[in-house]
Amino acid sequence: MNRNAWTSVAKTHVGNVRKINEDSYLDAPDVGLWCVADGMGGHQKGDTASTMIVDYLQSLLSVQDYPLSTGQIEERLILVNQNLINLAQRLPDSNVIGSTVAILLFADDLVHCLWAGDSRIYRLRNGQLKQLTRDHSQVEEMVQAGLLTSEEAAVHPAANVITRAIGASPELEIDLLSFERFAGDRYLLCTDGLNKVMTDPEIADLMQQNALPDLAEDMMQTALQRHARDNITLVMVDVTQGVPELEQTGRLRDTLPLDDTLPLRR
Repeated sequence: MNRNAWTSVAKTHVGNVRKINEDSYLDAPDVGLWCVADGMGGHQKGDTASTMIVDYLQSLLSVQDYPLSTGQIEERLILVNQNLINLAQRLPDSNVIGSTVAILLFADDLVHCLWAGDSRIYRLRNGQLKQLTRDHSQVEEMVQAGLLTSEEAAVHPAANVITRAIGASPELEIDLLSFERFAGDRYLLCTDGLNKVMTDPEIADLMQQNALPDLAEDMMQTALQRHARDNITLVMVDVTQGVPELEQTGRLRDTLPLDDTLPLRR
């Protein structure tokens, strides 16, 4: 595993309104693993949920056999899901303790995206921005059904209602998307505190500029200047080595359906 084939940077901020940062992230370029998690606002211990996800994924850093596999990721998420459910059941009012998750994993020359909730993964390739994840949210379901436009969904009263999360249900479902990694790819993982105040064209424009540390800072400052009400977390990854840019091997393309769901059960 060539751990010098990419670089990454991560930033988080409580935002302009909230007093507690319920977001967490993992930036582990040595093993090709990155994650953002957004504790469910309005529920108890959202920060506990997002931190537990990162802690359980971080335990994989001690594994000696690289690259990591999606199976190893799934096992950790199953454990977190059950632990959060058990923790919630011990509370007097039995509230949900949950978190979104978006994970980027590099294994050999492949990229794997795993997610639940509305935290996102974007990819910039050859100047074109693509949202790789599909939000697990009430408004996204309405968009897919043709009941709302994307613009209407962004300001809909149910815009914050998600339909999947770690800790929300005993039967955990994680979506998976896998494809080849190309030199020159740039990835962005973010919680919704960023994409709620920046449009995709604005994100695309920024992502084509600057080295990663400057770019991450510019993106964070843009969100804060727009008075982001939610916590903001972003992780950015540049691929410096891989399958040569524009080369199409045809072995595995990123045309897998976004509903390629992994049902995870105990």
